[in-house]
Amino acid sequence: MRAMEHEMILSASGWRKVFAVSGDENDRTFEIGPKNKILAMLAADAFASYILDKKTTPSIVLGIDSRPTGLQIADAMIRVFMARRIAVSYVGIIAAPEIMTYAHTLDAFVYISASHNPIGHNGIKFGLNDGGVLNPDESRKLISMFEAKCADVSSAGRVQELSLSCSDADLDWVFAESVAVMREASSIYRSFAKTVISGLNDVTKQNKFFVTVRKVLKNTPIGVVCDMNGSARTLSIDSAFLNEIGVEFHAINNRPGEIKHAIIPEGENLNWCAEEMSRLHAEGKTHFNLGYMPDCDGDRGNFVIWNEKTNKPEVLKAQEVFALSVLSELSYSVYMSENFYEEFGGSRMKEFLKMRSNSELMDKSGVGAGLNLAVVANGPTSMRIDDIASCFNAKVFRAEVGEANVVSLAREKRAEGYTVRILGEGSNGGNITHPSAVRDPLNTLFALLKLIVIRDSNGEKGLFHIWCEASGQMEKYEACKDNFSITDIIETLPKYTSTGISESRAVLHIESKDHGELKARFQKIFEEQWNMQQEKLLSKYGIASYEVIATKKTDEKRGILDFSVSGTGGLKILFYDGDGRPVSYLWMRGSGTEPVFRVLCDVRGDKPEQEEKLLEWETKMLLKADGQL
Repeated sequence: MRAMEHEMILSASGWRKVFAVSGDENDRTFEIGPKNKILAMLAADAFASYILDKKTTPSIVLGIDSRPTGLQIADAMIRVFMARRIAVSYVGIIAAPEIMTYAHTLDAFVYISASHNPIGHNGIKFGLNDGGVLNPDESRKLISMFEAKCADVSSAGRVQELSLSCSDADLDWVFAESVAVMREASSIYRSFAKTVISGLNDVTKQNKFFVTVRKVLKNTPIGVVCDMNGSARTLSIDSAFLNEIGVEFHAINNRPGEIKHAIIPEGENLNWCAEEMSRLHAEGKTHFNLGYMPDCDGDRGNFVIWNEKTNKPEVLKAQEVFALSVLSELSYSVYMSENFYEEFGGSRMKEFLKMRSNSELMDKSGVGAGLNLAVVANGPTSMRIDDIASCFNAKVFRAEVGEANVVSLAREKRAEGYTVRILGEGSNGGNITHPSAVRDPLNTLFALLKLIVIRDSNGEKGLFHIWCEASGQMEKYEACKDNFSITDIIETLPKYTSTGISESRAVLHIESKDHGELKARFQKIFEEQWNMQQEKLLSKYGIASYEVIATKKTDEKRGILDFSVSGTGGLKILFYDGDGRPVSYLWMRGSGTEPVFRVLCDVRGDKPEQEEKLLEWETKMLLKADGQL
């Protein structure tokens, strides 16, 4: 017997590899082959050991996204869990936010998915019952256990014996129960979604909120188009939930596994949704003004809007989607605190403000002063978030790329007393709305809907009014206050030009295995270049100085002198103008879930040429540091 070579990319965000037996990442086969089956068993065995260390009689839920290889991976893992006396509820094809919500009622979850990767890939996400994947520290423990099992020459034979010890009758019962588990999960997810969207725990007050939304939508109809692309969301609550609150819902590619095009919800892949929106408008259904496309596990979704000024659909960039979500939820936090102390559960907010009445926070003035608002984002999220947050006296904290890192940092900041309702990875789009701990396109959709639906009424300011007042753009609000649209709101966003994370120029194939050493070599080249081009950078781009920032897990270190200390984490070079104002940045990091190295540039203003030139400069320096130039 030999040790197992797993070839998996292991990170807190998920374990991934090509599971299709052919090794072709675009293969639609159901077959994973004997070796991948053993790897799935070893992964189950590692998690079984991990969870049994925490509880003697644990219960877990296991689900899959709509990839064809998920069924065989699930079968292999369930057999091992049952053989190790772990109670398993199988929920079949289910969206990631739904299974993570359902896990609140059990001890843990296992979710088989490779998120946005091509169809031949698959992977596994692990979590407990706190609504998200394992935090980085716990993830490292599990990864170590898995790697130890792979290195043990006896492990493969042992897990195969474990698998055979699981009776077919017991396995049949787990699968037979799956329909009932799916119904229960759907009900729990629907209730939780209402809590997240409304920001209210009391069911009566939640219902009052949604009744108000429904009344507005009767007078101002909104239709939503969704290109499900055969994802796990095809079996989720989207259609029923939206119709219930008065949004007309229209879906295409709405059968599970009906994956018609590339999975990542960015760029040209959103054209399917845009074209369907155009078709509906041509039929006179002009109220279909919003659309979205989720990825395969249904936790990430990016958006299309109808631009009534050009009379065409417009695919929003990921950074724009996150910026709109942040704008909305910060405005909503202010709206709730100013208008609905008693009616919408403001007693907690009152106590919070009373508790902080003598603090420095209350010495601030302006929108959001005293609320201690904060936003948590990843390193490559555009600086437009900082501009938006500053309008609400909110702070921005950044973590390394990876949903687990962002969620963990948000929890740390809440423990310090900050109100963190909105968080996420702006570079990827979508958002996480507390108390959820995972991205969810429904929460993003409702962030946009709340901007449209919560308008000025009975002397109370709506969300767009609050934002325009906070950002000093009341003239724009006054010009369209009686009939504004998402297009009008987008035009009030701070102007930035950012590299799209899925663009080909944002993805490098680096040969260096040690990213710390790579960044050390990059530092020497960058410092040489800075000395040579400083005058040109100042005259052409207004860049006068720079600061180097490293993000590792939940830690952000500013002003570092040694680029290599960022290791496999994120590295950012933040440029300032002569007045000390941030004007642009370069960012880099090796992916934790794909064998690529990502780069990105963010520039203040509508300056695509500057963004292109700075990114090209970064790319050339990196390739030189890697020995490719």
